[in-house]
Amino acid sequence: MKRAFYWLLPHPFLTLLLTVVWLLLQGTVSPGMVVFGLILGILIPWGTAAWWPGTPSGLRLSRMAVYIVIVLWDIMVANVQVAWIVLTKPNARLRPAWVVVPLELRQPEAITVLAGTITLTPGTVSADLSDEGHSLLVHALHTDDPDAVRDDIKQRYERRLLEIFT
Repeated sequence: MKRAFYWLLPHPFLTLLLTVVWLLLQGTVSPGMVVFGLILGILIPWGTAAWWPGTPSGLRLSRMAVYIVIVLWDIMVANVQVAWIVLTKPNARLRPAWVVVPLELRQPEAITVLAGTITLTPGTVSADLSDEGHSLLVHALHTDDPDAVRDDIKQRYERRLLEIFT
């Protein structure tokens, strides 16, 4: 039964999300729009299921909630910091740096979350992942100590992702 359900709805949450987004984009809720949204919500995940990686197992959702709160807080703080840097430091006084962050993470989904977190946080951007996936190249807008940036990423984000993706 579960296998048959998976064949019809390989990603049920995505089906629901696509249906809701369709209705929001239409600006109206009618039986026809709901049915068409459901059709899109079923066909798009079904048609792309072959390219989706396996679902990560062993996720700790409670720790993910804490991680999301920390990232949102860091984004707010970094916005203020970057605004301050842009307003008070002329370009000549900026100290940008490339930082190589060695990774203990091995799951592609966890590495993607880490790279996305770094890029979402103003002042840093994930630029490249090594061929073997053992390090991440990060650009920092302004830092006096690139090693501190690396250590902060590993301690604040990677350590928590290791706990989430076990």
